[in-house]
Amino acid sequence: MKSRKLEIESKYDIADIEIINKKQVFNGFFKINTYTFKHRLFSGGWSNEITREVFERGNAAAVIPYDAGRDEVVLIEQIRIPAIESTSQPWLLELVAGMIDKQGEDSAEVVKREAIEEAGVEIGRCDFIMQFLASPGGTSEALDLYVGEVDSSTAHGVHGLVSEGEDIRVHVVSRETAYNMVQTGRINNASTIIGIQWLQLNFQTLQKSWL
Repeated sequence: MKSRKLEIESKYDIADIEIINKKQVFNGFFKINTYTFKHRLFSGGWSNEITREVFERGNAAAVIPYDAGRDEVVLIEQIRIPAIESTSQPWLLELVAGMIDKQGEDSAEVVKREAIEEAGVEIGRCDFIMQFLASPGGTSEALDLYVGEVDSSTAHGVHGLVSEGEDIRVHVVSRETAYNMVQTGRINNASTIIGIQWLQLNFQTLQKSWL
């Protein structure tokens, strides 16, 4: 019996795209660029010219603040105004996260800084998990995901930078409770779902490594 491939190799890469034009059409809190391009077709030849708007908000980093000894996760709660279009509960439970504001900035340092600003906790060990594309059909954002060692007993209160309009409440829950909230849909944003599911699969290995 032939062994199955563990990965799927793509036929094309970035060299098989021709960017004809890139134009900024909005420059506010976020940016929107319009791309006109052609790309190679799986059936051979090239596509017609295609125009797409791309939401350019920059890249971000998020961390699962995890206390391995207590088997607890620190979550934050804050309002997300775009969520009013799809849910009656726009105060979302999330991981600690932040934008990578400076070119070449280390994403691990971003999540350590954000953990203090958003949750009032300091991160010890900080292990990289993966990078993923947030919503590649419409935005260029890529997100670096980490798991960070914290003392959950120090996590409490309301945090956030007033200058950035942040009003953030901190919650400490068991890992099982966090995972249950993913299953019930109470946690309904992508980075937090991905992070909590990863933790559920890997917490035993993490505990052996950290404790």
